[in-house]
Amino acid sequence: MIAVHKRLRLGMVGGGQGAFIGAVHRIASRIDDEYELVAGCFSSSPERGAASAAELGVEADRAYNSFETMAEAEAARDDGIDAVAIVTPNHLHFPAAKPFLERGIHVICDKPLTAMLDEAKAYKAAVEQSASIFALTHNYSGYPLIRQARAMVESGQLGAIRVVQAEYPQDWLTEDVESEGQKQASWRTDPAQSGVGGCIGDIGTHAYQLARFVTGLKLERLRADLQSFVPGRRLDDNAHVILQFAGGARGMLWSSQVAVGHENSLRLRVYGEKAGIEWAQENPNQLWYTPFGQPKQLLTRGGAGTNEAAERVTRIPAGHPEGYLEGFATIYSEVAKAIRATKAGEAVPEGVLFPGIEDGIEGVAFVDACVRSSNDDGAWVSLDL
Repeated sequence: MIAVHKRLRLGMVGGGQGAFIGAVHRIASRIDDEYELVAGCFSSSPERGAASAAELGVEADRAYNSFETMAEAEAARDDGIDAVAIVTPNHLHFPAAKPFLERGIHVICDKPLTAMLDEAKAYKAAVEQSASIFALTHNYSGYPLIRQARAMVESGQLGAIRVVQAEYPQDWLTEDVESEGQKQASWRTDPAQSGVGGCIGDIGTHAYQLARFVTGLKLERLRADLQSFVPGRRLDDNAHVILQFAGGARGMLWSSQVAVGHENSLRLRVYGEKAGIEWAQENPNQLWYTPFGQPKQLLTRGGAGTNEAAERVTRIPAGHPEGYLEGFATIYSEVAKAIRATKAGEAVPEGVLFPGIEDGIEGVAFVDACVRSSNDDGAWVSLDL
């Protein structure tokens, strides 16, 4: 008999009507046909939650008014959820995830891990005490050419890394849109919901995680200068950070949400003693590779020169763009492979890779260190791990 491939049952906390990131997670979970959304606590408002469930095709008896009730009820069902996606504002990530972790339900959490470092440490402890798989959706680490770049560094193709340059400028917070009630801006600029970091926590963590993911370098210390250029804004909207890595490599990170003319300009440059690479998120299917003393080479996703690490997460032939949604989908599919292996009592397949709790706590510690350094006139500080 041919084995039937059953979709994993997915629940969601947050992500109701009008929520951007919830829709992204739902689309990503279905791209490789690994999950089916069957339950959710979509809003703090029962009415909005019920309406969201109806729109999403979730049965009324599996639309919950609290994540605690959801975790308890789903754990008790024979057809309960296999995994839950946490897509709330930052300050609710841990409270929402905790009851699911306690019941052995796998957790896929949006980044950053939490709003505050002490809570991130408690989150880590809860994950370590649980039998659940935990994943953090740093989606850019799912891009095929980022996997290519990581493998190139690991193989020594670039030689010893000397310089790392990461930047992530946007311009959507150039004006005081939070005072006008713009939903995404309102919570991202609110310390109670976003945490101590604004721009550095929202997108700076993406740039930092990408640099760490590709190079494997361990950060020793940093110096940061954070600004809030828009009058009255309570969190930073621009950040400059100097990075010092173990082994002698140096780096710089710039993130900004007031850089007029930039939409989503995440970029990473890595320079070793043998070669350099450059990748830009707005052209994610291209990776520039320059061996010292030779002409620049353009590597394309799925094209000539693609390595095994990139090929295993490439879905369509070269020349057909893959990007943002597929990056999230790669994280979801990698987690699905891990869940299926765990359910079968088998080892996770070789090559399966996704950000986890260590990436999460390091990201929050990075934001905390940047804030501490900036408050101390740009003093050198280390991560509080």
